[in-house]
Amino acid sequence: MYSKGPTYETQKLKGKSKLLHSRNFNKFGFDFHPQVSIISGILVILFLIFTLKNPDAANTVFSSLKNTITTKWNWFFILSANFFLLFPIYLLFSKLGEVRLGGPEAKPEFTNFAWYSMLISAGMGIGLMFWSIGEPLYHYNSVLPMFGEKATLASALGITFYHWGFHPWGIYALISLALAFFAYNRGLPLSLRSVFYPIFKDKVFGILGDIIDILAVISCLFGLATSLGFGAQQINAGLNYLFGIPQSTTVQVLLICIITGIATISVISGIGKGVRILSELNMRVAAIFLLLILFIGPTLFIVRLFNNSVGFYLNNIVSISFWSEQGKENWQGSWTIFYWAWWISWSPFVGMFIARISKGRTVREFLSAILIIPALLSFIWMSVFGGAALFQDISNNGLLFNAVKFNVATSLFEMIQNMDVSQTLKIIMSSTGIFLVVSFFVTSSDSGSLVVDNLTSGGKLDSPVPQRVFWAVMEGVLAIALLIAGGTDALNALQTAVVISGLPFAALLLVMTYSLHVGLSTDLKKLKKYREDKLLNKIFNEKIRGNFEKNEKIKSRLNK
Repeated sequence: MYSKGPTYETQKLKGKSKLLHSRNFNKFGFDFHPQVSIISGILVILFLIFTLKNPDAANTVFSSLKNTITTKWNWFFILSANFFLLFPIYLLFSKLGEVRLGGPEAKPEFTNFAWYSMLISAGMGIGLMFWSIGEPLYHYNSVLPMFGEKATLASALGITFYHWGFHPWGIYALISLALAFFAYNRGLPLSLRSVFYPIFKDKVFGILGDIIDILAVISCLFGLATSLGFGAQQINAGLNYLFGIPQSTTVQVLLICIITGIATISVISGIGKGVRILSELNMRVAAIFLLLILFIGPTLFIVRLFNNSVGFYLNNIVSISFWSEQGKENWQGSWTIFYWAWWISWSPFVGMFIARISKGRTVREFLSAILIIPALLSFIWMSVFGGAALFQDISNNGLLFNAVKFNVATSLFEMIQNMDVSQTLKIIMSSTGIFLVVSFFVTSSDSGSLVVDNLTSGGKLDSPVPQRVFWAVMEGVLAIALLIAGGTDALNALQTAVVISGLPFAALLLVMTYSLHVGLSTDLKKLKKYREDKLLNKIFNEKIRGNFEKNEKIKSRLNK
């Protein structure tokens, strides 16, 4: 180069991390932020004591809180979820989509396949396994209140798409983009407090930031505990089918202990090994399992239902997205509000995890992948499993739905049991289902442990192993407490936990969108200047080279 190249500073605020990390406890092999870690730990332990001391009383309190929030605040969740989808779409199609995470020269760390695998495994793995059969059946056998009539096949699956499609991934895309941007384009710690720097400046490194991160930790832990509870129930159902192991809270507690131990081993190995390898394995086995169900099941029925349901979903997305229930029936509280609260509670974990693996992607590439690909894969998964279940239920006069009503965790294995295939193949398929739930369980737990430890260590990416182990164990214990508190109605306790934690965090995410817009707008101006400087630099150097080539005296000197 004959002139100085253009610059694009991405670590402008890197020194600010010292303000946060200077408060860390660095003794006896630990490295954690005491205020966030200790207060979060105390709050979780107090919750555990209250829950385990008197499970019946705890369940009564949980149910009351859930009913209050879902009936009084349903409108807030509905409007917030719509905004969390519309804002990323705006970024996707605006010039702000040109900004690259990590600067214009940054390169992706993972291949596209590994990246997509981790997105799916972390985002919805256990949930898709748990609800892909039960939810379409519930909707098909009930009256959908937003339409005031009994569901059709297309509307039953279409409403399921609504809960698992663009809205949840809009929430994930928003928070993960904000975390990645402020970490890679500003050099701030990969922590939720960093997202609010444009608004609160250095205050985010003090008490205000501590409150933000504590709320994120609590929300993340409850979201994870809910997923782990679902996973334990479904694994127990599969083991009951294969080996006759009884379905009980005791067995589910034991399963959580065993699988949390496996997840702890994975979390010790870190994100580049354990989590990545398990995520890629999940995707391959899940793809084989899906194709098996598709070709053994009513293939043409499933394909036609997929077409009709996608059409119904896209045709009605505006009306169903803004519908808010009035009255005391609370269908919306049991379904839509629960899901929106679950995704919001999950979002610090999923957002932090996606941010860690997404450096080098442009905002447009990032949002396109997160909004479209996982949602489309969710539609396909729900269509294959939900479609096979609906066909079977209609053919057998509601036999499958009766089993699902009794225990939704058994739905996958009940469907396999009723398929017209050999007993050997049924055992293979059920074993595959159990393997997938376990592997999704492990990836959720170890990914969540890394993220929670990241939050409680002041945004440090590599923290000591004992801290990761502590939070992995804490997630398992919290899931156990919720199962014990719920007893026979454990599903209600799990749903209540995320609804309670999701409400305050939704308000926090709304504020975050303003901060992200400010940051991206600033970077877009920097990007335009960088490109202009790069173009001028190229023109200048080409001119200089041309002059050298034309000037015989200069050429002869260079040749000497």
